[in-house]
Formats: sequence, structure tokens, C-alpha cells
Amino acid sequence: MYLENDDTICAPATVPGTGAISIIRMSGEKALEIADKVVKYTGHGTASTAKGYTIKFGNIYGTDGSPVDEVLVGIFRAPHSYTGENSVEISCHASKYIVEQIMLLLLQAGARAAEPGEFTRRAFLNGKMDLAQAEAVADLIASQSAGAHRIAFNQMKGGFSSELKSMRSQLLEIVALMELELDFSEEEVEFADRKHLATLLDKVMNHISSLIDSFRLGNAIKNGVPVAIAGATNTGKSTLLNALLGEDRAIVSDIHGTTRDTVEETMNIDGIMFRFIDTAGIRKTSETVEKIGIERTYRKISEADIVLGMTDVSRNEEQIREGLEELLPKIDFTRQDLVILLNKSDLIGSPEMHNKNVLIKNIIVSFLNNQYYTKNEQSNGAHGPDTSQNSGTSENPYDITYGKTRIHLQELSAKKQTGTDELKKYLAATQKNKMSDSDTTLVTNIRHIEALTKTQEALCRVKSGLAAGTPTDLVSQDIREAIYYIGSIVGEISTDEVLGVIFSRFCIGK
Repeated sequence: MYLENDDTICAPATVPGTGAISIIRMSGEKALEIADKVVKYTGHGTASTAKGYTIKFGNIYGTDGSPVDEVLVGIFRAPHSYTGENSVEISCHASKYIVEQIMLLLLQAGARAAEPGEFTRRAFLNGKMDLAQAEAVADLIASQSAGAHRIAFNQMKGGFSSELKSMRSQLLEIVALMELELDFSEEEVEFADRKHLATLLDKVMNHISSLIDSFRLGNAIKNGVPVAIAGATNTGKSTLLNALLGEDRAIVSDIHGTTRDTVEETMNIDGIMFRFIDTAGIRKTSETVEKIGIERTYRKISEADIVLGMTDVSRNEEQIREGLEELLPKIDFTRQDLVILLNKSDLIGSPEMHNKNVLIKNIIVSFLNNQYYTKNEQSNGAHGPDTSQNSGTSENPYDITYGKTRIHLQELSAKKQTGTDELKKYLAATQKNKMSDSDTTLVTNIRHIEALTKTQEALCRVKSGLAAGTPTDLVSQDIREAIYYIGSIVGEISTDEVLGVIFSRFCIGK
């Protein structure tokens, strides 16, 4: 619960004891005055009389006169600070005891402890950033990969917000003209050109659709690209997870059905965060707990962006075919990448390895032709799987091209960790190819995607209303609803309850 915004707040901005120095932030009308009560400067002047963007050196003493620490005090005058208020940043040694003593002295001098996210909340309330930018601050702090950092930084700089504000201002202009018509309804004057409105609607709706479509990629970059490791029992799924992570994260056993639940771990590969999910082996079983695990496997496969289909190439043709025929129907080839891993390739020779590659490729192509590539798709001019020997890359002629999807076959030995580096490179390369350039906006926030979806629904009603000749006041109301939801993203329209939920997720001191 946030207190009055005219209070002066303070909080550690760094974790004490984790580095050489700690920083304590203070913001509010009396920030400079309170700093002067606590710090005894060695030079002339005080924080209250100093210019902004300056640093003063001083000492802090306890209430009994004993020295606490030597500090540097950074001075920021309103409105040229992060919060838009008078602010100071006290740099001290990173002892937990020192930080606690300085905090206690600041509280005794008139400050109060800040709530989580209160500094950024004040920056929003003081117009230093909009709500979408404020949320991007939290994402920037939490970013663990180059991709997540890029998205959060672009949003914090206002790229996403400017797009939304532009759409909102265009809709506001139209609705204002439509409502002006209502004032002259008796004269039957038309101020808003309906053709122009229809064109604008199409433009805005296409833009919103692209933003909504970007959420899957944006969310994957932010939280880790979900990669499901799936296949029959004892094909080496848990061994692969351990090999990728470089640690014994999953239990490995020769006993079938050892993995009963999913095991998830994240890993940064070439600046991209991946979330690897080891799943229960797929097989026909009557064992209750194992059946529950297999159902969870199917669910994780459906949620994944990439599926690593494990195949034990030391098994016979019938076993390989059976395993693939259990896995392939669970793949959505229109949106998921499939990598078939020919595990235990170290156990067989090159001629037989070639035969296994051809066998697996033929099984996949047959499945796509007979089940996934339907007659309806053929009648619409869709292209089936490319079965030519040149459909693969020069490095791997066994790869299959299906529409925009490439099904990659790769030999490896999870146990001996051969081929795992090549797999990592392939995964990173495919995701980099999917990522838009730095100027393209990707939506990563659940609150934003919900608001955009409601905006789209409102605009669909507007479009239907215009086509059906719906009265102007009703069409105007639907446009206003769309404007409301767009505005809610950037904070043009917000409530204390919504702000409380958003900023409570921040760390204290930010």
C-alpha cells in the first residue's frame, strides 16, 4: 500500500554485502535537507546549496558520535532526476551493518522506507515515463539474455509507447468528429469521412494484430524459448538434458519409465535464453502414475516452440517407426520447429547411419503426406513436404522443408556429448533468424496482450457497425472502448489498484 507521494522515501538500491559498495537512494521534497542532517561534508557547502549532477564527499556518524562510514553523495535536483523529485544517492561501503545504520539515521531524520517499486511509481506519476516504460524497467532488471535486454531497453526508451499513442490519437480524432456529428444530428452533417475511418481502422487493426502475434516470440525471448525433449522411453532424453546443462540435473536409468514428471532448466546459448523441458518417455502403459506423466509430456509438447524428438538409432526399424508415429501427431508443424535427434550414433557405422537417416526422413515425409498435409491444403495450393535430396542444407541432406518449417535431423551421442555443441549452435541460429531487427516491437507483457486483445475486439465491432450502418453514437462508443484499452497500457487511464499490482512486483529501491 503506497503512502502519500509528498513523503521523502529512502531504500537501498543495491544488495548489501555483495560488492565493494552499496547505494542508498532517497527521493522527495526534503531529500537534500535530510541528507544534510545525516552527512557531515568535508568541503564547503551542503547538498541543499549544491548544484544538481554534483557529488559531495563526507562522513556519517552515529547518534553517539561514533563514525559509521565515509560516503559520496550524488545530488539530483527536480525535475532532472529519475523520479522527477529532489533525489540523493549515498554511496557507502557494502557492509550490511553500515547500510542498516545509514538507513536508520535517514529514517530518524524524517524519511520513510520506500515500498517496492515506489521510486519508479513516482517517476510515472511525475511524468518521467509512461506505464509501459515503467514496466519495462522491471523487465530490464530481470533480463537474463541479450534478446530480453534488447526488448526491455527498447520499450523503456518508449518505442512501444509511441506506437500506441499514435494509434490512440488517430482514433481520438475520429471519435471527436463523430461525436460532433451528434451535436448537428438535425442538419445531417457528416464530419467524419466513413471511407477514411474504414481505412484507418484497417491500418490500426493490422498493427494491433501484428503486436498480438508478436507475443509468442516476445514472451519466449523474455522467459526462455520453450524446448521440449520428447520421445520413447530410454532414448536418452534425460542424458541429453544433463549434457546440455553440464550437470546431473535429471535422473538417468536403464529402467523404462524412470522420468515420471517434467524437469525444466534454463540455459543461455549465444545470447538467447532457452527453457529445456525433459519429459516422461512416450509408450503404451497401464501404470497410472506413468500415464499421468505421459499426459504431461503431451501438454509440454503442445506448449513448446521447439521439440527435440529423441530417437535411439541402435534400435530396429519397427521400434524407431513406432516411436516416431507416437510423437509426430503431437507436433503442430505450422508453428513448431522439430529437430529429430539420432541418439547413440556412436554405436553404429556410417553405412547403417545413412540408412537410419533415410528411414527416419521417409517416415516423417510419409506422415506429412498422409496425415498432416490434407487434401484441403492441396486444393488451396499449399505445398507439401519437399522430398528431394536437395531439400536439406549442404551440411545435412536429410533435412525436410515443409512450408516455412524446416525439420532438422541431427546425429549425436548424448552419453559421450558428441553433437551437443552443434545442436546448441543450430538452436541459437534458428531463433536468431526468427527474431525481428531491433526496431521491431515485440509484446512481452500479459497485461499488454490482454488490453490489445480487448482493443481488437472493440475495433471489430466498429468495423461491423460501419458495414451494417449502425448509429453513430453506438459506433462512437466502441471506438471509445478501444481508446480506453490502448490508454490503459501506457497509463493514460489507470487506477490505484492497477498501479499497486504493477509496482508491487518491483524490487525495493527501484
